Formats: sequence, structure tokens, C-alpha cells
Amino acid sequence: MKKNLLKIICLLIISFFTTSIFADIKVHFIDVGQADSILIQCDGENLLLDGGNKADSSLIFSYLKKYEITNLKYVINSHPHEDHVGGLSGALNFAKANQVFSSFSEYNSKAFNDFVKNTEKQNIQVEVLKAGRELSLGNAKIKVLGPIYYDDKMNNNSLVLHLVYDEISFLFTGDMEFDEERSLLDLDLIPQCTVLKVAHHGSENATSYRLLRSVLPQFAVISVGKNNPYNHPNESVLSKLEDAQTKVFRTDLNGDIIFSSDGKKLEIMCER
Repeated sequence: MKKNLLKIICLLIISFFTTSIFADIKVHFIDVGQADSILIQCDGENLLLDGGNKADSSLIFSYLKKYEITNLKYVINSHPHEDHVGGLSGALNFAKANQVFSSFSEYNSKAFNDFVKNTEKQNIQVEVLKAGRELSLGNAKIKVLGPIYYDDKMNNNSLVLHLVYDEISFLFTGDMEFDEERSLLDLDLIPQCTVLKVAHHGSENATSYRLLRSVLPQFAVISVGKNNPYNHPNESVLSKLEDAQTKVFRTDLNGDIIFSSDGKKLEIMCER
């Protein structure tokens, strides 16, 4: 993947635009504070991965409305914690979903139960997405890498997705921590990628040197809130990313971050 570095043109645009030069695929890392939400648009099809906290429902509703996204081929919840599932209710109140997935079909929390209720309003059931499953979004291919094993610690039950679009690829990691990293790395299931979504908001319990040696990411995105009480992202993670010569973007500093590509060239646009 490092050999492809010269093929990639990265334009960091400080002022925010809604129209990109390269429009075949767009990956939006939405600024939902100390939470995750990622919108993927590819060849006219849309996927929403996580939706932030319950308080972010109106933000997600407005974001989809802004981009006139009334149909979501897939809605995916990486795992049932509120900061990943809470705002998906806002999405389901604006857009029609074709399929809805999570790492679990049941979880005892109001945020997850509201998500299930809004899914059922569309006469859809939440399906459990398991390792090895492959999905298509336009001409992009998405493979579910994990979880392989289920853990008492919910973060380690996060869905891990690898998206490939021609020469560009993304690795989405949810809140995966060291135990899930290790299980995937031991089975040689972690591929290289162009862009890494840093796991668990940059927690010190995730993103090992071993993972970075396997992934070799050219760019990384940390979805994190300003002045959060967890001190995310941890300095040790930032240091490891620097050692890996990975260019880092952060929602607390950059706001919404959009990667656009034709499958070869890559453009990065930031809200600030």
C-alpha cells in the first residue's frame, strides 16, 4: 500500500464544500462529538455506520436531509453502546432503510431498544452481521472481518469492516480494543488500508503497533469530542500513529471530514 502513496493526491481544504472533484465514493466522518457516525456514498447507494448518541438524532436527521439522502441501502450499528447506536433513530425517521444490521439483535438499553423500534416501524428486522459476510455498495466491496469471538467486554464485539473501492480502502473498527485486535491479527484477517478509522476514539486500550504494521494506513481519522473526560485521543496512540507516518484527522479539531475518491486519487475536505 505504501507503494501507492505517490498515486494518491491529497488535498486538505480548510473551507468546507459539499461538492467534490471526485464523486464516485464519499466517506463522511460526521462530527458527533465523543461518538461515531460515518456516512458512505458510493455510485448512488448509501450506507450509514453508527449514529452517535441519542442527543445526535436531530444532527443525523439534518445531515441526511442536507445531502438529500432519503434511502439508505444499509444502516449498520457497530455495537450497541449509546454513542454508536443512539442517533440512528434520527436517521430512520428521515430515510428509508433497505437492511439494518448490528453485532447484536438484542441489548438491554433504551438507546438500542429505540433503534429496534424505529427499525420495526419500517417493517425491517435488525440482522446480526457476522464475520465473513460480504456486502456491496455500488462498486465498493465491504467484508465483515470481525468479531470472530464474542467477549464479555462489549467494545470487543464491535463489527470490523473493510471497504475496498479500486485502489482505495478503508478499515472501520468501531470500539475494537486489544483483545479483538489480537484475535483478528492472529488469524491474519487485518489487511492493509488507505484510511484507518482509529478504534475507540483513540483510547489507550486500542491501536497497537502490531495493528499499524499490518494496516500501514496513510491516513487515520479519530472521532472524538472536545475536552472529553476520557482524555481521548491518548498521547500514546497519537505517538504510534506519528511513528507509522500516518496523517491524522480529528473531528474535535477538523469537524466533519469527507474523503472523496474516483478509486485512485483521494481528496480530503474538512469543515475546519
